[in-house]
Amino acid sequence: MSTDAPATHPGLDLTADVVTLTAALCDIPSVSMEEQAIADAVQAALTPLPHLEVVRDGNVVVARTDLGRAERVVLAGHLDTVPLTDPPNLPVRIEEDYLVGRGTTDMKGGVAVQLRLAGQLTAPTRDVTYVFYDGEEVADEHNGLARLSRERPELLRGDFAVLLEPSDDGVEGGCNGYVTVRVHTRGTACHSARPWMGHNAVHDLAGVLDRITAADLPDVDVDGLTYRQSLNAVAVSGGIADNVIPDHAVVTVNYRFAPERDAAAAVRHLQEEVFAGLEVEVVDAVDGARPGLHLPAAADFVTALGLPVRAKQGWTDVARFSALGIPAVNFGPGESRFAHMADERCLLRQLGECEQALLRWLS
Repeated sequence: MSTDAPATHPGLDLTADVVTLTAALCDIPSVSMEEQAIADAVQAALTPLPHLEVVRDGNVVVARTDLGRAERVVLAGHLDTVPLTDPPNLPVRIEEDYLVGRGTTDMKGGVAVQLRLAGQLTAPTRDVTYVFYDGEEVADEHNGLARLSRERPELLRGDFAVLLEPSDDGVEGGCNGYVTVRVHTRGTACHSARPWMGHNAVHDLAGVLDRITAADLPDVDVDGLTYRQSLNAVAVSGGIADNVIPDHAVVTVNYRFAPERDAAAAVRHLQEEVFAGLEVEVVDAVDGARPGLHLPAAADFVTALGLPVRAKQGWTDVARFSALGIPAVNFGPGESRFAHMADERCLLRQLGECEQALLRWLS
């Protein structure tokens, strides 16, 4: 347990209802790289609870039961948000059926549910590890969950994990992986008045784009869920002046692939099949996550919640658990379409329904 004294912060009342607690969390500004105040508040709220061991690592707070249960589950959520608007979209407010303001959906509603469960469940049917981490909305090097997985993986040990990202009234299993590459074309520069003297590298991009269009990636079934795959040009560059035929051009391509394969296999697919014979530079390659719905802990979770289950069409931190051999799903309050919007909002009912669903599973 950390011996550092938490800084002054607004107190968090874990006995308050989940809407009130979400509002209190949102009203502690915690833009990425500025999470100390909210981490202090979470640590201060959890430390007095006798059924939990609380560990602080930087601006990550981990709280764990240790009841000797047959299974351990991990509930995780990030504390940071994207930047505030101008004027700031805080403090939060209630508008009809929504709580409105920065962080309500992404993802302090989920964090509030974690805290409510931590306060109520003194004897859950499974041991529970609650993870509150920093740096999710910025570069991977700042991600607190990634740091723990590298440096203190024992704190993340478990049989199943739930990331409380907004999941639109359902359970989203696993996630796609992604690869970003740059495909380069080379030509010969010359004066644009005499193009026959050179070779236009930008024109060659048409062939690259044709290959992307022709790829026709199939949907893939993984552990009973259907993942859509996509291959898209996301940026194009080339040329140095209006009167110069360009000798170099680049198209940046993003590939979202089903978690039946790993990132290395996805890279090979691009290099050896889609763009065979072309110059391909790998920029980024990240594994996805299988949902593991055939495993007992995951199957019990789905049965207990009784909610629709679908594949996560995108990448989330569930992939970090998958890399540790822990099956994981996304399940949390909120609609992902509102994340990062200036009028970010979360349905009030979703906050209570998420809390009650997890209580049914764990109590």
